[in-house]
Amino acid sequence: MNGLYEELMGAIYSVWHRRWIALAVAWTVCLAGWLAVALIPNAYESQARIFIQLDDALAEQVGIGVADKKRDIERIRQTLTSAVNLEKVVRGTRLGNTIASPSQMEQAVLQLGNKVKVVSQEDNLFEISATADYRSFSDAENATLSREIAQKMIDIFREENLSGDKGDMVETISFVNQQLRQREKELESAEQRRTAFEAQHPELAQGGVAVVQRLDASRTQLRDVEADLIAAQSALAAMDGQLSSIPRTIPGAGGGGAGAALSRAQADLASMRARGLTDNHPDVIAARNQIAALRGPAAQEAASGSGTPNPAYSSLQSIRAERQASVQALLARKAGLQSDIASLTASAIQDPELATQAQRINRDYDVLKDQYDKLLQDREELRLRGEVKTGREAVKFQVVDPPTSPRKPVAPNRPLLLLGVLIAGIGGGCVAAFALGKVRSVFATSAGLEKATGLPVLGAISQHMTDSARALRWRGIKLFCGAGAALCGLFVVLLAVEFIQRGTVT
Repeated sequence: MNGLYEELMGAIYSVWHRRWIALAVAWTVCLAGWLAVALIPNAYESQARIFIQLDDALAEQVGIGVADKKRDIERIRQTLTSAVNLEKVVRGTRLGNTIASPSQMEQAVLQLGNKVKVVSQEDNLFEISATADYRSFSDAENATLSREIAQKMIDIFREENLSGDKGDMVETISFVNQQLRQREKELESAEQRRTAFEAQHPELAQGGVAVVQRLDASRTQLRDVEADLIAAQSALAAMDGQLSSIPRTIPGAGGGGAGAALSRAQADLASMRARGLTDNHPDVIAARNQIAALRGPAAQEAASGSGTPNPAYSSLQSIRAERQASVQALLARKAGLQSDIASLTASAIQDPELATQAQRINRDYDVLKDQYDKLLQDREELRLRGEVKTGREAVKFQVVDPPTSPRKPVAPNRPLLLLGVLIAGIGGGCVAAFALGKVRSVFATSAGLEKATGLPVLGAISQHMTDSARALRWRGIKLFCGAGAALCGLFVVLLAVEFIQRGTVT
């Protein structure tokens, strides 16, 4: 601990012994540092915030979704700091007054690109910040210039957001109109070719579509008639089966006997089936058993020659005749359709090249017509989207915070830099004095000398000064303190000048 104390005291003595050197170094460092700090221009920053409303029911109804708007706004944000827009800012502010050549404009755009920032704080809230620290302008002019740059960026944002899409939409509609005119000429040429061909070959009107459509319709009708014929023949076969199981006459005139009972049982069975009862129903099974039991006695009565005509048999006979007539009509319809199909097929095969040419002309016309109709629909949709975007987005752009007028610079922190230079100057002077003492091998204490030489030190002689020497030394100390106080006073003066300059900007 004593050794550390002696080292500290030795260092202090070494610095104090060469205090004028330390003071000279401090003055040199402070003057150079303060001059460098004074040459750093003040940077003034202006900030603004803008709000873009994204949700709109009408825009979504016509197909302008929130995703499309976000993409457009992101595109505008990215292109807002492009070289073209920054050149507009330079020409629209006082920066353009000093531009005399393209190289100067390029340099000004590059510098401005590092001083302008567009930050998206939220999905639809943007912050624009502009910094001005040009040496050719005063602090007040830089403060005003930063606000002008921020305002110009807002104007460009509004122009890009409102009129930029409108210009793109106008160009798109113009391109679509040009394509429409071209398609219209091609469509008219195709229509003239089709009209001339149909005038020479009316049987192949519309590319032979009539023949093909008739052939397809006849084939479809033939399939339907064949299905109906199969159903009618099945119904006729079922009717023949029922007729074979019903007797032609009923024995007994009074409605009695086995024949009459059989007729009643058969009528009951038919009624049950008409009600939808299946063959597994108990009533149906009982009726069938009763019919089977009555058939033998009814047959014996019929063999004896007695009885009256069976009304059920007569009714079924008339139904069979109707179904048979329906089968004959379907057979005739089938034969007619087969004849039409054969005739249409023969006419189509008669000149296949001509039919192919007709189909090709008609196909070309249909393709051009579809393209023209689609382009026409797209143009109307684009026009509606453009009217909605240009007519409604004007109220969705809002400046939340207008560009601020900076009252103090954001950089550099001159008071802190001035203080740092003062501390660095004082520290540099002390280090220089201490290093000089080490170079000249001066010992502040006898213990240091004994340690350095390794020889014992018998004693030390104190310094005795005369009154004149003491007065001279005291005057030197006063001068040193005055020079140090002058250094600190200069620091205070520089701080005062800095705050006075800020006051003039305000």
